[in-house]
Amino acid sequence: MTPIEHNRLISIFFYVQGGLQALGGLALGIIYGVVGTAMLAAAQRDEEQMMGGIFLVLGIVLGALLLVFAAIDIFAATKMRKIQPIGRTLGIVVGCLSLLSFPLGTALGVYTLWFFFGDQGKALYLAADPRGSNFSMPPPPNSWQ
Repeated sequence: MTPIEHNRLISIFFYVQGGLQALGGLALGIIYGVVGTAMLAAAQRDEEQMMGGIFLVLGIVLGALLLVFAAIDIFAATKMRKIQPIGRTLGIVVGCLSLLSFPLGTALGVYTLWFFFGDQGKALYLAADPRGSNFSMPPPPNSWQ
């Protein structure tokens, strides 16, 4: 496979992962929200009301957290798809975060890190970066005479 094909495949996988995380975040938020609301409505004691409130807050917080991770995945996939220089950095960060999602996220994270730290990924993104391999430092001040 060419580096562009690897990059395209990784970006597609991150789109899919981001979509699944968004779907999971919405489902988790809705389910916990409905359960928490039902517990609050049916509560007759303070302990029952507290548990309903905990479920409601937990659903909102966890749902929002999953939606944030989904947005990061989709944003990184978009930058990688366009082969922008920030795409490599975002891909490495999202690849490291994906390592925690066993087993498919771990496989995606390993594949992502293998590509971006390998010669093909470096060559692809350094060629797209105007500050990449063609960038030279100015001479030191002593030689300006």
